[in-house]
Amino acid sequence: MNRSVSKAEWLGLVLRWALGAWMLSMGLVKAWDPVAFLKAVRQYELVSAPWLLNTVAIAVPWLEVFCGLLMVTGVAVRGTAWLLTAMLVPFTWLVWRHAWILQASLQIPFCAVKFDCGCGLGEVYICPKLAENLVLTAAAVWVGWTGRGRPLALRYDLVRGRFAAGPETG
Repeated sequence: MNRSVSKAEWLGLVLRWALGAWMLSMGLVKAWDPVAFLKAVRQYELVSAPWLLNTVAIAVPWLEVFCGLLMVTGVAVRGTAWLLTAMLVPFTWLVWRHAWILQASLQIPFCAVKFDCGCGLGEVYICPKLAENLVLTAAAVWVGWTGRGRPLALRYDLVRGRFAAGPETG
């Protein structure tokens, strides 16, 4: 059965690929330099136990890589989108909170705050970083909520076992 693909499905595909590529690349940057990521995580002062801090610094980048691969290939897209949302929301709040503290202590405009937030890009200005995280979060929520982005998915329906690029079955 031949069906046309809607604009919303194509938008979902673009968002899925963009999210996946972004998470994959940022996860790999952090994974290749876990010491730098460890230093960035330490600045948030959330975890004091060294073993837990090391575990976070090792596990989070590889979780991002794994989620990125799932999004790019189109496997478990909705669940992965919700997992990315669950990672992006608290991270965005932590970055905002840390920037707010820096802004107050340095007595500079909020958008002039610049620090290594741990995202894998080095030092960044806070306002563009927060805007970027909000766009990524909105994309993840949209993909998770709508389930769009099935074109060219490796596997979109694990229950029925149909492939997105393959022929429709019974």
